[in-house]
Amino acid sequence: MRRTLISLALAAALLGVAGIAVRPHSASPAALTAAPPVDQLADRVARAQQHLRDVPGDWGGWATLGATYLEQARVTADPALYPQAEQAARKSLALRRDGNGGALVVLGALANARHDFATARDQAHAALKVDTADADAYGVLADALTQLGDARGATDAVQHMLDTRPGLAAYARASYDLELRGRLADADRLMRRALDDAADPHDAAFCHTQLGELAFGRGDLRTAGDQYAAALAADPSSVAAQRGRARVRAAQGDLPGALADYADLTARLPGPSSLIEYAELLTVAGRSAQAQQQLSLAAAAQRLFTANGGRDDLATAQLALAEGRPADAVKAASAEWARRHHPDVADTVAWSLHAAGRDNEALTYARQAIAGGAHPATYAYHLGMISLALGHRAEARAELARALATNPYFSPADGPTARRALSALGDAR
Repeated sequence: MRRTLISLALAAALLGVAGIAVRPHSASPAALTAAPPVDQLADRVARAQQHLRDVPGDWGGWATLGATYLEQARVTADPALYPQAEQAARKSLALRRDGNGGALVVLGALANARHDFATARDQAHAALKVDTADADAYGVLADALTQLGDARGATDAVQHMLDTRPGLAAYARASYDLELRGRLADADRLMRRALDDAADPHDAAFCHTQLGELAFGRGDLRTAGDQYAAALAADPSSVAAQRGRARVRAAQGDLPGALADYADLTARLPGPSSLIEYAELLTVAGRSAQAQQQLSLAAAAQRLFTANGGRDDLATAQLALAEGRPADAVKAASAEWARRHHPDVADTVAWSLHAAGRDNEALTYARQAIAGGAHPATYAYHLGMISLALGHRAEARAELARALATNPYFSPADGPTARRALSALGDAR
């Protein structure tokens, strides 16, 4: 019988185990590995460039340079580095086409970073034809299939990665795979196994941050706060940990502290999702003009991503929702759904349709979002509000209650709305 990720999760083997509840629109393939600070990456780039000036025919060196550019792009949130990563990887392939799995892995990782998940899948398969035991290729494949909504294929790829090279990168992906199936306790245990394998402070910060995300998703502010604090102690530059700390501070009522965190982290890593979150919190604080400024910056960041070969209609839809353009949100979210069937996409399609007054259609997608087993507070809230709009009071009551029971702090804007709606339905939670 084929071994499954779940059976491994329950086994007492050394692995002891099985990628924003699903982390609200924050988890991505690129988030499933830790990274060194920017200055170390810049030094790596400089050394790789110097090596290639000395030995321009080193095809492996060109692949390494491409991978380093890609890592630098992720850490700095600068998609302008994507073309450089691609150029280096293609130079490697031009020097050696046959047997160059490393360059194919870089191109696959680049495609994942650009959200071209179908191309990433194909590049990973090509790399695996070169080496069927390439753990990095399995990692690229797992990331791509996860985002494409191929849950079984993603699980198989993660299992191959665990079998081939067990370690932090494999454990992190396995944890996220379990999270998407709603197996949150197993996901938490596996991420703790990843933490045991953390080789340096940056790896440790990554694992602590993911444990904080899992804790926040279940409404455990104390554990979440402790994990984010541990992450920042290990790596004070961790933007992801600071983002988590900001959410905890907002949930605890420390709005000034949360806003200060968001102001700093968006200045250092101005990604669309963080800017949209910052805008939401500014709106809650009554600072609508500043909120609009952040949404404008999010739009600019999205244009930069697109200009460098990326495509993210999900972020486009979320931005349209934040700006009160439901028709545009429906168009963008539907385009993303046509490309991939990740539960985050189903949830965004549902919420966009709801905002556009198309609740009968929205209900189908809201139910699709939870079909794989993940049922975080945000999904439950959206399904509850859509059900309420359709007059399905029992389902609305159950889902709104579930949202608040899962994580009463899931959103500083939507949480109070959920409580009011539930109270009107006869539950004064």
